[in-house]
Amino acid sequence: MRQSYQLRSVLSETRGDPPQQLELFALVNLGLVQSLASGVLSATEAVQHFYNADNCLFVRTHFRNREANAIMSHRGQLPDLFDCLSPEEAQREFCHELVTMRLPCLKLLEKGRSSRVGDRATA
Repeated sequence: MRQSYQLRSVLSETRGDPPQQLELFALVNLGLVQSLASGVLSATEAVQHFYNADNCLFVRTHFRNREANAIMSHRGQLPDLFDCLSPEEAQREFCHELVTMRLPCLKLLEKGRSSRVGDRATA
């Protein structure tokens, strides 16, 4: 990865309303969490390219959603774990942070699914 990905640009190309954009946001984050867990992406790379301040601010102002904010709020802690803790403790905390990031993604996807099912039932 050589560039920083701007969520504002990525999501502006997505057709649909904010709930659909939230689903895409959740799916992208699940992919990032999996990439972090497998070692394909380092914590530092994730912060530099995706979990940067611009994207965090965009998520906060655009979505105004607790789960989305929770996902982005863990971003700064990831690289610091390896600077502050022993390797064993850092790895354990890193895995815990990834789980903590994964759960709000799943909640967002479940809310999207529930709203689509509800829309079909009333149609």
